[in-house]
Amino acid sequence: MDEKRKKPIINLTLSAMFMAIGLVLPFLTGQIKQIGSMLLPMHIPVFLCGLICGWQYGLIVGFILPILRSMLFGMPILFPTGIAMAFELATYGAVIGWLYSHSRWQCVIALYRCMIAAMLAGRLVWGVVQVLLLGINGNGFTWKMFIAGAFLNAIPGIILQLILIPAIMVALNRTGLVRFGRNKALLQNVGD
Repeated sequence: MDEKRKKPIINLTLSAMFMAIGLVLPFLTGQIKQIGSMLLPMHIPVFLCGLICGWQYGLIVGFILPILRSMLFGMPILFPTGIAMAFELATYGAVIGWLYSHSRWQCVIALYRCMIAAMLAGRLVWGVVQVLLLGINGNGFTWKMFIAGAFLNAIPGIILQLILIPAIMVALNRTGLVRFGRNKALLQNVGD
């Protein structure tokens, strides 16, 4: 089988693996009573899926993961948390995958830029969806709730993501499974 036909199969298999990790990882971090949920365990496999498999796979895994986990295990609660998380995680996977694949250099610096942009975009989408969902329910979503939910309560998870995801990508680069370097496809298009 040629490389062109193998790639979608590999990406689909990796996406299923990231989905499985996203389903199981919250059980492990949930054992840490004080900050378990603040570690944002479902975010990590979605970011990695977007980076490794591409934005389309990251978007799909990110959207399905919280809804599937809610249906299987009852957590997160589907309305409004699970639905808002579905849009948030889909944004993470899509934005990081698209930005990184279109970066001139695929390196740790580009990775951090893409991660920060995806984090901001995902949290913004989460806030908008929360406003809409809570507005339907007749409840308000205040600016304080947004800041607390998107940033203050998420600080341990953000720190973990900023350390762990680049470390995993560097390790994958060293093994040859993922390669850092110049984005040759992009450079051919812009005529470097």
